[in-house]
Amino acid sequence: MSEQEEKKLSKSAAEEPSQAGQEREYQDLGLGSKLGNKHTRLITKEGTINVRKTGGGLDAINIFQELLTMTWGQFLLIITGAYILTNMFFAFAYMAVGVENLSVPDHVFGSFFNRFAYAFYFSAQTFTTVGYGTISPLSNIAHLLATFEAMIGLMGFAVVTGVLYGRFSRPTAKISYSEKAVIAPYQDINGFMFKMVNKRKNQLMELEVQVMMMGHEDKNGESKQVFFPLELERDKVTLFPLTWTIVHPITKESPLYNKTPEYLEEINAEFLVLVKGFDDTFSQTVHSRVSYDHDEVLWGKKFIKNFHEHEDGTFVVEIDKISDCQDASLNTY
Repeated sequence: MSEQEEKKLSKSAAEEPSQAGQEREYQDLGLGSKLGNKHTRLITKEGTINVRKTGGGLDAINIFQELLTMTWGQFLLIITGAYILTNMFFAFAYMAVGVENLSVPDHVFGSFFNRFAYAFYFSAQTFTTVGYGTISPLSNIAHLLATFEAMIGLMGFAVVTGVLYGRFSRPTAKISYSEKAVIAPYQDINGFMFKMVNKRKNQLMELEVQVMMMGHEDKNGESKQVFFPLELERDKVTLFPLTWTIVHPITKESPLYNKTPEYLEEINAEFLVLVKGFDDTFSQTVHSRVSYDHDEVLWGKKFIKNFHEHEDGTFVVEIDKISDCQDASLNTY
């Protein structure tokens, strides 16, 4: 081969990177290529990463982070449970030192339930520093126990107040996605599409979207993950006041070109969506994630517009209709 032919071949290879090279470029997501189970979903519909870590020891436990990220129902249940259990603990402690060390009526001493109830009520008053005055300690040991409980109560409520403030002030993106993605006609070709909308009244700016298709290939008897970046019609918008239909044109360079639903099922395809934007209310960057499994892609459908102009000149976005679609004939290549 002549020197001129070698230069030409080298230039051609540089201008047309291989598919394997594109895969390697997108394996720096931190996912690697050996996740294991072919049928495991990487990102759940709720947008969480489907990864559970074990064996980290006490260093891996971050109670503050758990309290910030759990649901409100779980949070309120834990706080209420902790409050009741703490008061029960101190109620038993007061009973252990003797309820007679508290200024309670004489009839209380005849029943275990009455003794426990008065000890529990006194504990709640001390723990919350309410102090009605109807029940009070009479001995040094009862005073010491009440003093210790009051300190625990002050610190406990300070922690809960901080966590509550953190939950309310933590910036999060409430982006709603269409339940399904679609393969729909786009210009004179077809496109992979899904819709998204900001559910809140705040403004998200400088929104960026990344979409990748993850599949599984059997190599040497081992299932490996491969990642294909999907080039978008538009991957960034300055403002996000209405809905945004994300479109990946299925051109000859697309990994979806001439592919069928059976092919996506065979490789167990999953479409990963990563969204990043700037929340002008908190002046911080927020993130959102979602994924579409191969069986959540509708072929021959297109989305219906779910916003309109009101008679007062404002635009109305119907969030609950973001997934509405209708039949559409796909273009043939």
